[in-house]
Amino acid sequence: MLQFLIRRLTGAVVIMFLIGAFTFFLFYTIPQDFAELACGKNCTPENIAVIRENLGLDKPITAQFWEFMGGILTGRDFATGHCAAPCLGQSFDTREFVWDSIIDRFPLTLSLTVGGLVIFLILGLGSGLLAAWKRGTVIDKAVSGASMVLSSFQIYFLGPIVLGIFVYSTGWMENPKYYPITEDPAAWVVGLLIPWAVMATIFTAQYTRMARSTMIEQLQEEHVRTARAKGMKKSYVFFRYAWRGSLTPIVTILGMDLSGLLAGAVVTEFTFDLPGIGRLAVDSSLTKDLPLTMGVMLFGAFFILILNIIVDLAYAYIDPRVRLA
Repeated sequence: MLQFLIRRLTGAVVIMFLIGAFTFFLFYTIPQDFAELACGKNCTPENIAVIRENLGLDKPITAQFWEFMGGILTGRDFATGHCAAPCLGQSFDTREFVWDSIIDRFPLTLSLTVGGLVIFLILGLGSGLLAAWKRGTVIDKAVSGASMVLSSFQIYFLGPIVLGIFVYSTGWMENPKYYPITEDPAAWVVGLLIPWAVMATIFTAQYTRMARSTMIEQLQEEHVRTARAKGMKKSYVFFRYAWRGSLTPIVTILGMDLSGLLAGAVVTEFTFDLPGIGRLAVDSSLTKDLPLTMGVMLFGAFFILILNIIVDLAYAYIDPRVRLA
């Protein structure tokens, strides 16, 4: 398992370097004077020259790239002070360090992503297993029908409906708001309950159908049929043999859906007016704050890579053949 983890981490480092290089040179091919963007409106040529020198924009692009990559590892010095590692640059608009702005917004986006993930996995896998257990019954048909209907919804469509019913019309719930879990766990749950429910509804439907189909397929496998023939209890065969085998394709699809889950969190932030990283990315693109936009892109890529490594470890635990491949 250790060698498997080392291989995955090494690959992640290489991928992050390539993403960083691609993102950097992509932004710096834009025909726009970054010093002018950083200076803002009504800026004199003298001020632009000073800003260009302070930001290191007067250096060759390759030198700027290695300075940027080095800043991630060791930090950088700006006219406003030292940016500690990992330094992703300084915002043109707010003059804050990009890493500080991202970390300030990250707990909200992480709460949305992890909370939605836990809820839809529990509900999706649970309802899928129930449908497979009760295959052909009214329960199976009801679960399958509900999943087909819910899978057609989108966050930006379902979110306003839920807000209109539970917040504005009945007043049963408060408008979604983020409270740090370290300060008030109960308020953290209540404040994000509606966004979690909306995100979970969209993804639960997909995993319900997937869990049902994979479980039914596993129940037809030879080793499961052999276990039944030996007289083992139905529940033992269901969870001991069929359940673990059905997890392999589910974990595989989950790894591919993680980026979609992060994108879903971004849409959720806009739908419920929550100040997360998604809002930060869009606001920075609207203000042409290129260092902040580039930093958010790199952080998002890093976040997705880490989640995929976790999924790979889970995959390797479920299927030992993966560790030996």
